[in-house]
Amino acid sequence: MDNSPAPEFQVVALIGKYQSAEAAEALGRLSAYLQKRGLTVLVDEETARVVGGVGGAQVLNYEEIGEQAELAVVVGGDGTMLNVARRLSAHTVPLVGVNQGRLGFLTDVGRENMLDSLGEILDGQYLRERRVLLEAEVLRDGACKMVTTALNDVVISRGETGRMIEFELVVDGEYIYSQRSDGMIVATPTGSTAYALSANGPLLHPRLAGMVLVPLCPHGLTYRPIALSHDSVVEITLVAPHDARIHFDGQAPFDARGGDVVRVRRSLQSVTLIHPADYSYFAVLREKLHWSASPSFS
Repeated sequence: MDNSPAPEFQVVALIGKYQSAEAAEALGRLSAYLQKRGLTVLVDEETARVVGGVGGAQVLNYEEIGEQAELAVVVGGDGTMLNVARRLSAHTVPLVGVNQGRLGFLTDVGRENMLDSLGEILDGQYLRERRVLLEAEVLRDGACKMVTTALNDVVISRGETGRMIEFELVVDGEYIYSQRSDGMIVATPTGSTAYALSANGPLLHPRLAGMVLVPLCPHGLTYRPIALSHDSVVEITLVAPHDARIHFDGQAPFDARGGDVVRVRRSLQSVTLIHPADYSYFAVLREKLHWSASPSFS
C-alpha cells in the first residue's frame, strides 16, 4: 500500500500570454507533463481560444478557475502575471510564473527548465510568498465610478496631453501638498521594481506591507518619494480643468476628469506567489539590475 501523502496541487490551471507562439508551445508541453503526473489540468477560455486549445485540458472561465484550481501556472512576462493576479485576486489560488518576457521580476521560472522546476514545486520543494495588493477607486461628485485592484501600482498621468496636470495630495485625511507634474505613482513593494524604479523611486522589500508615492517629473526640485504605512489612505484630487489618465498595473486605463478623486489603500485581498526552492529576492535584483557586473569599456 502506498502511504505517501497526496500531492498538494492536484488541479492545476494553465494561463498563457495571448497571441504568442512560444507560449502556445510551452502550454502544450506543460499540459502533457501535468497529465502524465495524473493531475487535472484547466486552461482559461481566452488562452484556449487564441492558441487553439490545450490537449486534454478543461476549458473554464476565470471565475471557475478561481473556484477549482489549486495552483495556476502563468506562461508569459510580468504583464501577463499582473493581469492574472488581478483577475484571480478574489480567490486564493497561488501563482507560479514561467518567464516568456524580458525582465521577469514576477515570473521567475525559466522556460528552458520549466518542467524540472514545476516538478520540484509539485513535489513540495518551493517557497510561498504573500504579496499585498492595492485597492483603488475613482470618485466623481461623491459617487464611485470604478474600483479595482493592483499588484504593482496605480499611476495617475497626463495621458496623451502635452502639458502637466495639477492635483492635491491628501494622506490619512491630512493635506500634504498641491503639485504640478506629469503625474504620480502609488506603488506596492512589488511595484517598486516597475515604473516607480524608472522614476527614481526606492526599492521596497516585498515583505513590507506599505506603499510608496513617486512623483513623475514634478515642477519643483523638492518633491521626493514618500514611503507610507500599510494602513494609509491616499487621496489624489485632480484640479480642474486638468484631466488625467489612470492605469492600474499599466493596464485597464480609466480617463479621469478635473475634480475626480483617486482613493488608494491596501486591499484586503492579497496574492500568493510560488517560487522555486532556491529563490532569492536579492539574487533576482542582482541579475535583473546587473548589480556587481564588471564594467565594460569600449
